[in-house]
Amino acid sequence: MEFTEHNYRVKSDAGNRAIAGLSMGGFHSLYISANLPKTFDYVGLFSPAILPPDEKKSPVYQNLDQKLKTQQTNSYKLYWIAIGKTDFLYKNVTEYREKLNKMNFKYQYVESEGGHTWSNWRTYLNDFLPQLFK
Repeated sequence: MEFTEHNYRVKSDAGNRAIAGLSMGGFHSLYISANLPKTFDYVGLFSPAILPPDEKKSPVYQNLDQKLKTQQTNSYKLYWIAIGKTDFLYKNVTEYREKLNKMNFKYQYVESEGGHTWSNWRTYLNDFLPQLFK
């Protein structure tokens, strides 16, 4: 972001920033937005590659609940999650949503037909983009 803000005329407040990604990029968007809770008001997770609970020993999952609570407190505008019903990550995303529900973490959820595919991700992007910066 530093490069972009230095070289281009952009608004640098959280209300004018979004982060989104698909698959591992979806997890990166989750992780980055949780670690920089005052940086992005719009977060899009398209089939995010969230690991199953028994594999969450990685440092990226440390203090995730607390980071999400901080993100929640900072009043983001949109937290958007989408996944296909036959996506191999479906169960993991369901478990993540259960965590968010227990926290009363506000989010929008889209469930589509199909799996971990570009056709789904194109649709998700098409649905997500018009909701930004309102």
